[in-house]
Amino acid sequence: MSIQTNPDQLVGVLRDTIVALVRRDGPDLSARQLGVFLTVYLSPGPHTVRGLAHELNVSKPAITRALDRLGELDLARRKVDPMDRRSVLVQRTLKGSVFLRDLRQTMAEAEGIIAEMPLPELPARDELAEARRYG
Repeated sequence: MSIQTNPDQLVGVLRDTIVALVRRDGPDLSARQLGVFLTVYLSPGPHTVRGLAHELNVSKPAITRALDRLGELDLARRKVDPMDRRSVLVQRTLKGSVFLRDLRQTMAEAEGIIAEMPLPELPARDELAEARRYG
Protein backbone atom coordinates (compact mmCIF):
# COMPACT_ATOMS: atom_id res chain seq x y z
CA MET A 1 0.00 0.00 0.00
CA SER A 2 1.36 3.38 -1.01
CA ILE A 3 0.96 6.40 1.24
CA GLN A 4 0.27 9.68 -0.53
CA THR A 5 2.69 12.42 0.51
CA ASN A 6 1.97 16.02 -0.31
CA PRO A 7 4.64 18.62 -1.14
CA ASP A 8 4.46 20.20 2.33
CA GLN A 9 5.22 16.84 3.91
CA LEU A 10 8.12 16.25 1.51
CA VAL A 11 9.61 19.66 2.33
CA GLY A 12 9.21 18.85 6.02
CA VAL A 13 11.04 15.55 5.58
CA LEU A 14 13.80 17.33 3.66
CA ARG A 15 14.12 19.99 6.37
CA ASP A 16 14.19 17.49 9.22
CA THR A 17 16.71 15.32 7.37
CA ILE A 18 19.04 18.25 6.68
CA VAL A 19 18.76 19.49 10.28
CA ALA A 20 19.59 15.97 11.53
CA LEU A 21 22.61 15.81 9.22
CA VAL A 22 23.85 19.20 10.41
CA ARG A 23 23.43 18.31 14.09
CA ARG A 24 25.19 14.97 14.02
CA ASP A 25 28.89 14.32 14.12
CA GLY A 26 29.91 13.67 10.58
CA PRO A 27 30.36 15.35 7.25
CA ASP A 28 28.24 18.27 6.14
CA LEU A 29 27.62 18.07 2.42
CA SER A 30 26.54 20.96 0.24
CA ALA A 31 23.50 20.52 -1.96
CA ARG A 32 25.76 19.94 -4.96
CA GLN A 33 27.89 17.39 -3.12
CA LEU A 34 24.79 15.59 -1.90
CA GLY A 35 23.34 15.65 -5.44
CA VAL A 36 26.51 14.11 -6.86
CA PHE A 37 26.66 11.56 -4.04
CA LEU A 38 23.04 10.47 -4.49
CA THR A 39 23.40 10.28 -8.26
CA VAL A 40 26.43 8.00 -7.93
CA TYR A 41 24.76 5.76 -5.36
CA LEU A 42 21.21 5.64 -6.69
CA SER A 43 21.74 5.63 -10.47
CA PRO A 44 23.23 2.73 -12.39
CA GLY A 45 26.87 3.28 -13.34
CA PRO A 46 29.48 3.48 -14.48
CA HIS A 47 29.70 7.17 -13.64
CA THR A 48 32.19 9.60 -15.13
CA VAL A 49 32.88 13.24 -14.39
CA ARG A 50 31.62 14.12 -17.85
CA GLY A 51 28.46 12.01 -17.42
CA LEU A 52 27.67 13.46 -13.99
CA ALA A 53 28.15 17.00 -15.31
CA HIS A 54 25.74 16.24 -18.13
CA GLU A 55 23.17 14.50 -15.91
CA LEU A 56 23.19 17.24 -13.26
CA ASN A 57 23.53 20.04 -15.82
CA VAL A 58 26.55 21.62 -14.12
CA SER A 59 30.11 22.19 -15.26
CA LYS A 60 32.82 19.53 -15.06
CA PRO A 61 34.86 21.70 -12.64
CA ALA A 62 31.83 21.84 -10.32
CA ILE A 63 31.62 18.04 -10.36
CA THR A 64 35.37 17.83 -9.77
CA ARG A 65 35.12 20.09 -6.70
CA ALA A 66 32.22 18.03 -5.34
CA LEU A 67 34.16 14.81 -5.94
CA ASP A 68 37.22 16.32 -4.24
CA ARG A 69 35.15 16.76 -1.08
CA LEU A 70 33.48 13.35 -1.39
CA GLY A 71 36.94 11.83 -1.84
CA GLU A 72 38.29 13.61 1.26
CA LEU A 73 35.42 12.06 3.22
CA ASP A 74 35.89 8.64 1.54
CA LEU A 75 32.28 8.73 0.30
CA ALA A 76 33.37 8.25 -3.33
CA ARG A 77 36.61 7.78 -5.21
CA ARG A 78 37.88 8.46 -8.69
CA LYS A 79 39.80 6.01 -10.82
CA VAL A 80 41.18 6.31 -14.33
CA ASP A 81 39.13 4.20 -16.73
CA PRO A 82 41.44 1.39 -17.92
CA MET A 83 39.52 1.23 -21.22
CA ASP A 84 39.87 4.97 -21.92
CA ARG A 85 42.64 6.65 -19.94
CA ARG A 86 41.17 10.09 -20.73
CA SER A 87 38.06 9.22 -18.75
CA VAL A 88 37.71 9.15 -14.96
CA LEU A 89 35.31 6.71 -13.32
CA VAL A 90 33.58 7.53 -10.05
CA GLN A 91 33.32 4.61 -7.66
CA ARG A 92 31.29 3.96 -4.54
CA THR A 93 32.98 3.21 -1.22
CA LEU A 94 32.04 1.21 1.85
CA LYS A 95 31.91 4.41 3.91
CA GLY A 96 29.62 5.96 1.28
CA SER A 97 27.28 2.97 1.45
CA VAL A 98 27.11 3.35 5.24
CA PHE A 99 26.41 7.09 4.84
CA LEU A 100 23.55 6.29 2.43
CA ARG A 101 22.12 3.72 4.85
CA ASP A 102 22.25 6.29 7.67
CA LEU A 103 20.69 8.93 5.41
CA ARG A 104 17.83 6.56 4.58
CA GLN A 105 17.28 5.89 8.30
CA THR A 106 17.31 9.63 9.08
CA MET A 107 14.77 10.28 6.34
CA ALA A 108 12.55 7.43 7.52
CA GLU A 109 12.58 8.86 11.04
CA ALA A 110 11.80 12.35 9.70
CA GLU A 111 8.97 10.95 7.60
CA GLY A 112 7.51 9.20 10.65
CA ILE A 113 7.60 12.43 12.63
CA ILE A 114 6.05 14.40 9.77
CA ALA A 115 3.33 11.79 9.20
CA GLU A 116 2.18 12.21 12.81
CA MET A 117 2.09 16.02 12.65
CA PRO A 118 -0.98 17.87 11.45
CA LEU A 119 -0.45 19.91 8.31
CA PRO A 120 -0.10 23.65 8.83
CA GLU A 121 -3.10 25.63 7.71
CA LEU A 122 -2.42 27.72 4.65
CA PRO A 123 -3.88 31.21 4.28
CA ALA A 124 -7.01 31.53 2.20
CA ARG A 125 -6.58 32.70 -1.40
CA ASP A 126 -7.95 36.18 -0.74
CA GLU A 127 -5.57 36.56 2.22
CA LEU A 128 -2.65 35.70 -0.07
CA ALA A 129 -3.80 38.21 -2.68
CA GLU A 130 -4.13 40.90 -0.03
CA ALA A 131 -0.68 40.10 1.39
CA ARG A 132 0.84 40.41 -2.11
CA ARG A 133 -0.89 43.71 -2.71
CA TYR A 134 0.46 45.24 0.51
CA GLY A 135 3.73 43.35 0.26
